[in-house]
Amino acid sequence: MDRSFDFTVAMSRLCADITRRCEALSHVRMDQVLVTFAQARRRCLHGLQAKLTPLRFEQGSLVTRRGSSLWTLRRMFVGEHEQLYLLTFYLPRFLDQSLDEKFITIFHELFHICPRFSGDIRRHEGRYHVHTASQKEYDREMAQHAAAYLATRPREQLWEFLRYDFKTLTQRHGGVIGTKVPIPRLIRIPEQKSA
Repeated sequence: MDRSFDFTVAMSRLCADITRRCEALSHVRMDQVLVTFAQARRRCLHGLQAKLTPLRFEQGSLVTRRGSSLWTLRRMFVGEHEQLYLLTFYLPRFLDQSLDEKFITIFHELFHICPRFSGDIRRHEGRYHVHTASQKEYDREMAQHAAAYLATRPREQLWEFLRYDFKTLTQRHGGVIGTKVPIPRLIRIPEQKSA
């Protein structure tokens, strides 16, 4: 019997609970956010921990113009639900962080989701539209949201897996598995030739 730990199922459940309990994330519909994992290229603590990939362009558009060309993305469905975001965690790197850092990372990525849940990212004013002018300040705010979430006393079974690093989680369950999906590439839309 395979008793491997399904990281993406556990993370999906945790994110669903976070979005139910955190008013600032109440717009997020986790049935349209596909949680995945990817293998970190190098086994070190520094580097990309997680990534939110929007599956729409600015204002939720299915098409964008880059230069003289129009581009789109392949639409993704899980059952009847069209996925508007991919939330990818890089393992083992993400799990090898401290518990506090793991929660900050989760909130950091969920906060990138547009308040209109349009498939676009949340855009801040000015030049630094992704993280505002200070990513440190952004993450400080995420730490406050994470502390407020834990203060609501969520069931420990939902987030207990975050207590363990990758090696320990693997030893406890015999393996760590989950959903892997490649980051979608832009698809160029052929130009219509006028008659």
